[in-house]
Amino acid sequence: MTKELSPLARQLLGNAGHIELFTQKEFDDALALAKAEIMQIAIETTKKALAIEREECAKIADGIAQRMEDGGEGPTGYVEYLTECAEAIRNRMKK
Repeated sequence: MTKELSPLARQLLGNAGHIELFTQKEFDDALALAKAEIMQIAIETTKKALAIEREECAKIADGIAQRMEDGGEGPTGYVEYLTECAEAIRNRMKK
């Protein structure tokens, strides 16, 4: 159970030391908002990190496919598989 300060008590206490006072509910509401904002930023940052990692993995597969093709291994079909693998990595999770 929280006890709210009266307007007079808030005015007297707030002006005494030039410190802004908050009720427990105001503090809890502000804290909940801050936590929600932090979670939102964390989720967006994680999504960006995963997208970057996915693209880098796809580049590795593309690079191997290119080296195989340059080495004359194109007709074996593995180059096409690696190219498809790179595309599948890129498209695994929509952005």
